[in-house]
Parts: sequence; structure tokens; C-alpha cells
Amino acid sequence: MSVKAVVFDMDGVLFDTERLCMDSWLAVAEKQGIPDMEKFFPSCIGRNLTDTRVLFHEFYGDAFDYDVFRKQASMWFHEVIERKGVPVKPGVREILTFLKEGGYHIGLASSTSRPAVENHLERAGIRDYFQSLTTGDMVLHSKPFPDIYLMACGSMGEDPARTVAVEDSPNGIRSAYSAGMIPVMVPDLLAPDEEMREKSAVICGDLWEVTAFLEKRR
Repeated sequence: MSVKAVVFDMDGVLFDTERLCMDSWLAVAEKQGIPDMEKFFPSCIGRNLTDTRVLFHEFYGDAFDYDVFRKQASMWFHEVIERKGVPVKPGVREILTFLKEGGYHIGLASSTSRPAVENHLERAGIRDYFQSLTTGDMVLHSKPFPDIYLMACGSMGEDPARTVAVEDSPNGIRSAYSAGMIPVMVPDLLAPDEEMREKSAVICGDLWEVTAFLEKRR
């Protein structure tokens, strides 16, 4: 079955912002004396703000001031973005150009809020490639639930079974797999385990390998 559309995750796939987010959380945690942040952070990758808040309170207790932590981490994160720009992953412009010239529908499904998504895409100069943006503030529960990917496919009028989802995180792969899509993993901070190998159609080392995979699925 040929592929007609591709939906990208953003953080960790298009931009090297997953690592930057981790650094911001670790910096604030060290400043505030919050323990075990390096162990806790991976569980939040791919989650939206609502689900992340729940995980924080489960791990650190109901008294944890999530809003203060999030505000300080966000300030740290955006100060770096303002100084250095959005760190674009290798091969992003090449794969987007390949898809556009090939007539694919191109979407984005990110657990990040829409204002931040729009800001990052505009800063990187790639906003116009995307016909559809589905963001974490548009769904109650984001990844690993399938809602965000089902909404992304619906907004493009595409069959999930003929749509590739490009993801870096386990939560993202679980989401795309549950939505009945073709999950393609490009690992970033977390190495794939047996579950990821089972649920991914292919695991690629970079976006150029994803392009090669798509060329075979025309």
C-alpha cells in the first residue's frame, strides 16, 4: 500500500529541542534541589502539559508546585532559543522538500502547545511546508494516546493506514501505532527497546534514512 501523507512529531524529530528541554529541567531541578529529575524526565517525553502535570504529582507528590517549576524551566529554555535560534535537526529541509515535490500531504502532531509550535516553525523558516498542525492543547490526552494522530489524519482527510508518523520517542510510537498508522522511529534521547522494534515499521538513524524508506513506499 502506497503512502500518501506524512505526519511529523516536532521536538526531537524536526528540532533538537528535546535535549534542550531536558537541560532546562535539570538546571532548574539542581537550583531548586529537586532530586531524580534525570530519572523522571524520560517519562514525560511526548506528553502534553495536562498529562505532564499528572506525572509530576504522581512522582513528586501533590504538594509539588508544577506551575513554578514549569515557568522557570520555560524561561531557561526560551532564553537559549532567543540567543542561539531553534536547533534544526539534520535533513529536515531536505525531507520536507522531497515530500512537497512528491505531492505528499505533510502534517505535524506535537504535544507542545500551538503558540510554541508556530513560533519554532516560523523561526526555522519551515512553517509553509505543513498543511496541518495538531498540537497538545487541542486534545485532552496526548501521546501515548492515539487522539492527536487520529485528529491529524482527520484534518488532512487521510487514512491512518496510508500515513507515516515520524517519531523519536516511545510515547510517540505508541500513539501512532494505536492510531493505526505506519510508525517510523528516529531515536533521539531514548534508544529503542524490543517494544519499539515491534511497533515501528522501521527504525532509522536519521531523516535521510526516512526519505529512503518513503521512496520505497510510493
